Amino acid sequence: MDIFANLSDFVAGFESWQQVGALVLVSAIPFVESYLGSFLGVVLGMNPVVAITAAVIGNAICTFLLIFIADRTRRAVLAGRKAKSDDEPSKRNQKVAGYLERYGVPGVSLLGPLALPSQFTGPTMVALGASAGRVYLWMGVSIIAWGVLSGVLGVWVAGSVA
Repeated sequence: MDIFANLSDFVAGFESWQQVGALVLVSAIPFVESYLGSFLGVVLGMNPVVAITAAVIGNAICTFLLIFIADRTRRAVLAGRKAKSDDEPSKRNQKVAGYLERYGVPGVSLLGPLALPSQFTGPTMVALGASAGRVYLWMGVSIIAWGVLSGVLGVWVAGSVA
């Protein structure tokens, strides 16, 4: 929980109007994302709609940029560069590939934050061959859903503490 305290201090250290930008930055960090970012913003006293929106934007920008890079890289590899066939996929890629096969893009996108950050699962799904358009769509839905759910939890926690 030390990281949560450090992030709280970072965001709280700004003027209220600057906290929105700080929350966008914090929410771009893997494992913080929209869910912890929105919770953090609400608990720090930000308007829940503003906190959730800032956290979703920060998480989405980072995740979508990484998906874009993964898609462009995959296209370049498939267009002419031959990947070594004897390379063993990483444990993380194997884990995501197994989930992708079992649950599809919607399932991995919506359930993925329980295991890995969206900044890992989104690009990995694209690198494994999932349609970038479907990954953008479902990761967007997931980022918003987790942000709203955590923001509502933050409202509930902040209300019970007050």
